Amino acid sequence: MSGSSFGTVFKCTTWGESHGIAIGCTVEGMPPRIPLTEADIQPFLDRRKPGQSRYTTQRREPDQVRILSGVYEGQTTGTPIQLMIENQDQRSKDYSAIAQSYRPGHADFTYDAKYGIRDPRGGGRASARETASRVAAGALAHKILTQEFPNFRIVAGLVAMGTKKLDDHRDWDAVAQNPLFCPNATVIDEWADYLDTIRKSGSSIGALIEVRAQGIPAGLGAPTFDRLDADLAKAMMSINAVKAVEIGAGLDVVAMTGEDNADEITGIDNGIPRYRANNAGGILGGISNGNDIVVRFAIKPTSSILNSLETIDTAGNPTTISTKGRHDPCVGIRAVPVGEAMMALVLVDHLMRHRAQCDKKIS
Repeated sequence: MSGSSFGTVFKCTTWGESHGIAIGCTVEGMPPRIPLTEADIQPFLDRRKPGQSRYTTQRREPDQVRILSGVYEGQTTGTPIQLMIENQDQRSKDYSAIAQSYRPGHADFTYDAKYGIRDPRGGGRASARETASRVAAGALAHKILTQEFPNFRIVAGLVAMGTKKLDDHRDWDAVAQNPLFCPNATVIDEWADYLDTIRKSGSSIGALIEVRAQGIPAGLGAPTFDRLDADLAKAMMSINAVKAVEIGAGLDVVAMTGEDNADEITGIDNGIPRYRANNAGGILGGISNGNDIVVRFAIKPTSSILNSLETIDTAGNPTTISTKGRHDPCVGIRAVPVGEAMMALVLVDHLMRHRAQCDKKIS
């Protein structure tokens, strides 16, 4: 299978299936002599792991990471880093009844069409379980970025869920204080009741996630095909269930005039332009401009639902299907730390590409 690697200089290759023995990743391009232990990675995985509230799948996975290579006496060696996360709470029998049918909205049919074989247990390689490996790799990227940029921070949160949508107010500190990963504590009770209604009906709902990288100076990225925003769009679009990505003002630019959309430069502070707005999402011409880098991505409703749907079996016969097992009523909730990880992976890769071409330090 191709397509399991991401990045150019800092490269992450994920491996494993939802109900296999383990999942994990291989990270190439990690600089040497950086202090690294499992304790540096685990907090990132703890935020993504399932079973932490009634709003996520009740699959109980500790998601304990093990470093298998690339570290000696607590420091990276510059060689590939192998990370492994064991699967400990698989219930493969939950999928035995649907192994011969294609679940609507899933990759069951397309995997069969391409490979002539598929792993029906939890979706196999197509499962969102794979994203734990991305989060582990993102923790390594995050460590490099925090050392390089003193004011660097990635924040993210769920800003829309179904028919519920936040206004422009964001309190990023609130994200860690509620089970919905929402940057506005005042809406949690209302949104939780709304999601409970969806969950109890046996259905699911979509979500919109916003990710911001703060403290990235101007000059990171490249023109034309290797644009920073193009790589961010690909990164977010590669996450399971994502159906749309926007940068900065995104689709709202359609209704703007040139004057409305322009990020006017109103002055300069310590050599850094001061912008009136950030409609560009921190990126101009594929290169960062010093503003917050702002990305949003839309997650479709979880395809695995209890309610019966029409489909066909592997022989092409019409049938109906109801997906049992443990599933997220809104998979967008646990996509928040995944979006953070993908942002970090893109930024660190572009940082290393910049070092390879330019003498000038990004600062």
